[in-house]
Amino acid sequence: MKGLLISVIVPVYNAERTIGACLDALLRQSVERESYEIIVVDDGSTDATPGIVTERPSVRLVRQDNAGPAAARNLGARQARGEILLFTDDDCVPAPDWIARMIAPFQHSEEIVGVKGTYLSRQRALIARFVQLEYEGKYRRMTGYEHIDFIDTYSAGYRRDVFLANRGFDTNFPTASVEDQEFSFRLARQGHKMVFAPQAHVYHLGHADTLSKYLGKKFKIGYWKVLVHKRHPNKMLTDSHTPQVLKIQLLLVAALALSLIGGLVWHPLWWGALVAGCGFGLAVLPFVWMAWHKDVSVALLAPALLFLRAWALGMGFAIGLLQRRDD
Repeated sequence: MKGLLISVIVPVYNAERTIGACLDALLRQSVERESYEIIVVDDGSTDATPGIVTERPSVRLVRQDNAGPAAARNLGARQARGEILLFTDDDCVPAPDWIARMIAPFQHSEEIVGVKGTYLSRQRALIARFVQLEYEGKYRRMTGYEHIDFIDTYSAGYRRDVFLANRGFDTNFPTASVEDQEFSFRLARQGHKMVFAPQAHVYHLGHADTLSKYLGKKFKIGYWKVLVHKRHPNKMLTDSHTPQVLKIQLLLVAALALSLIGGLVWHPLWWGALVAGCGFGLAVLPFVWMAWHKDVSVALLAPALLFLRAWALGMGFAIGLLQRRDD
């Protein structure tokens, strides 16, 4: 740690309910306090967020007009003094050893330019528990990769010189969506090495806890994925984060819908709907099996939730294709 300065950057927007817990956790890290700075970039909040931040004098507050989280993170990176940039979100509470776990790969090898940590959750709402198991399934996939190509900003680290040389996050993504995916895909395409740090935990206070919030988020992800895949078409086939079975589920739900609609004109197509439905049932079994050993209530509802997830992602992607043809 000696001589290494880390800049922790937190973009905020109207986060008066959660930013205090986030900052208190960052101020109680296991590494020496002199080795890292905390920069909060206020993205035009209209609530009490700036006042809560300034109550903690050891935290730097930077302000900008509302421009979205990508722009806020980029501003924080430009203001940072550290050679390592760590990002988390205003509704995350990092574990006491989060910084130590995140910087360890950078210290181990100078070739590592990016590190991804993980979510934990103490939320008890059924949908939030389902969301956590979704992430855990993806983490199990990532542990099989020596190097990854997918980093989420809730627990992310980059070497500052590489981050700035690549212009940071793309501000064409105006809301929190998939701008972090696009950036890590960009680095991977250049041959930069990034790794997964599964023990670098942040507790998320904001997993979607209602069905409407969950499906709305998935729709938005599907919508903005169009822009990502136009820039990185090879990632439609595979990446280190997205389970291949999810893509199969998306195709099967699309086939089911098309077969049902087509069956109104030509009844034999309903057999296609039956085949697609049975195929979807088989495709959700791995998740149901995992969930059964962790949370039986989630396992029982998982088939319906996974179907709705595929529908929301697919609809978002379809509408994105129609509306973003010229991007």
